[in-house]
Amino acid sequence: MRMNLEQLRGFVEIARLGNFTRAAEELHLAQPSLSRQISTLERELGSDLFHRARGHISLTAAGEVLLPYARRMLADASSVRREMAEIAGLRRGRVRLGAPPSLCASIVPDVVGTFRAAHPGVELAITERGSRRLVAALAEGALDLALLASSDVGAEAAVSLTRTPLLAEDLVVVSAADGPEICAGAAISLHAVAELPLIAFPRSYVLRGATDAAFAAAGLVPEVVVEGPEMDTVLRFVERGVGVAIVPAMVALGRPGLRAVPLAERLSRTISLAHRADMAPTRAAAALRGTILAVADAFAAEADFVARVA
Repeated sequence: MRMNLEQLRGFVEIARLGNFTRAAEELHLAQPSLSRQISTLERELGSDLFHRARGHISLTAAGEVLLPYARRMLADASSVRREMAEIAGLRRGRVRLGAPPSLCASIVPDVVGTFRAAHPGVELAITERGSRRLVAALAEGALDLALLASSDVGAEAAVSLTRTPLLAEDLVVVSAADGPEICAGAAISLHAVAELPLIAFPRSYVLRGATDAAFAAAGLVPEVVVEGPEMDTVLRFVERGVGVAIVPAMVALGRPGLRAVPLAERLSRTISLAHRADMAPTRAAAALRGTILAVADAFAAEADFVARVA
């Protein structure tokens, strides 16, 4: 069966007006063209839809059965067009963004706030995972975009990814703002950090691996007093004066309870934005990408120890 919306629209108009000529005028069609559409529809259905008498058109039993279905199908088609128009105009839609915990504690809230203000009808789904797992999620098609830390990525994805470098970010040492200064100068050495009570991330964090490697290269064994909490908990422990922590610079922004000092032996990482190279971003994903680039520019302009690299 190959009925189409034009045929159904013509059928409904004829049923409403009871006249082929008037229906053709309403639809801006020539009357013979409308008649051919209805004849084709009747052949497809195997039933006459109208009783045709001079000066009078009425529905057959088959026409009576078809009419409510035809109206519903036309209404559904109109709803689909409206939904698609709303998505195309970014009044509706859904986009899936992944980010590691350190970025969910820093740049992601600004991205979400800015994007939601511009596109309140578009749903944002945020996945918080380590960058290795985010790469796998991109490869599986479970994410539209992901923010990745260069030191966290590790193994390549099964599919090619397009990555846009955004920010170069230093690692800093944070301590409680109301506690004693942890160094007299503008930066603190790893030797000095090793003598302070240190709050360490889980060993599964590549950030932990990077700092452990830096201590080992310097022949140092830090005094770890708490091991294993996630990013937000680490920052809260530091604010309470439990110890110090080595964290990405952006994490300390907007936290008046923290004091950040750069490391004398500079450690840094690059933040990039990634998506699958073989899949064109949706309009919503493209809009979110634009928001992320704008927020990255703002962070680079305002934050110490952070620089734009794209």
